[in-house]
Amino acid sequence: MASLVQALFEAGGTPPARAAIVARHLVGANLAGHESHGIIRVPDYLDRVKRGHIVPGAEWKIDRETPSTLVVDGGWGFGYVVTEEVTARLIEKARTTQVAAATVYRQGHIGRLAGYTLQAARAGMIGLITADSGRSPKQVAPFGGAESRLGTNPISIAVPSDLDGPLFIDIATSAVAGGKVSLALARGQSIPLGWVVDSDGNQTTDPARLKKGGSLLPLGGPEGHKGYGLAVIVEVLCGLLTGLGFGVEPTGKHNDGCFVAVFNVEAFRPLHTFTREVADFARYLKATKPAQGFDEVLYPGELEHRAQTDREANGVPVDDKLYERLANVSQEYGLAGRFERLEAVA
Repeated sequence: MASLVQALFEAGGTPPARAAIVARHLVGANLAGHESHGIIRVPDYLDRVKRGHIVPGAEWKIDRETPSTLVVDGGWGFGYVVTEEVTARLIEKARTTQVAAATVYRQGHIGRLAGYTLQAARAGMIGLITADSGRSPKQVAPFGGAESRLGTNPISIAVPSDLDGPLFIDIATSAVAGGKVSLALARGQSIPLGWVVDSDGNQTTDPARLKKGGSLLPLGGPEGHKGYGLAVIVEVLCGLLTGLGFGVEPTGKHNDGCFVAVFNVEAFRPLHTFTREVADFARYLKATKPAQGFDEVLYPGELEHRAQTDREANGVPVDDKLYERLANVSQEYGLAGRFERLEAVA
């Protein structure tokens, strides 16, 4: 699958090495069971390239640097490429300074945040990243509001461990990621109450209402002030600290601002001791007696690990509507002869 996705981006003008990075992140989201951040994004990204909202061969630059910090201008390139390289540089800085952080602005969508925090965890470090959508159109209403003023403003943290699968969180500060509403719409499915309010502020199960003046609700349901508060802090870190600002500039490009930090575990405790105890802690949680309606307790990240193990062995499912869209895009870019049923290819 990754080779087919890479070929599409190359056909759209993306240099091969960069197309490979974008494809790896998109397919990685599908493998983890997060279709909303996976290959469903391919047609949209190719459209952004055509409109000049993503510059596939852009050179990013460092605006400011200290031994432990970076400020990076992404040059409107693919966010996957820029943020992966920034994370790699922070890991190297943290080997000396123990803690390192960066802000990134003027870059395309960076996708599933866990891709970057897990990059740090594999290096024996704790990774943290938050992201916002700059001054792009917003989707999330403040707690108690009936119009969108915030992005989904996700947060991810990953820690190294001795578990078979990684322990991490990757969560939107909205009730749900906007991509999941789009996925439900594409599949002709309804959505649960508590995800979206319509333009009058009434909760709805119709995913189409989101694009008709509706808004996503903040994380927390009746206690949505908690998700709202988290979203505000993410906006400060990723919109104000980066200099992107807040609010909406309707004519502007989609722009993921992000704040990334890595923490060298060895600065605090021996890594092997820490990773062993993280695994012990996860097993302690899993040993909890399940509540009614649950078969077991999972540690954070376990569900994604199980999905990835299964899909690497058995392939990634692609529904008929997405298959048709990808087939049409492949034909448009002269790749119809190379296109095959994607779920047959892991």
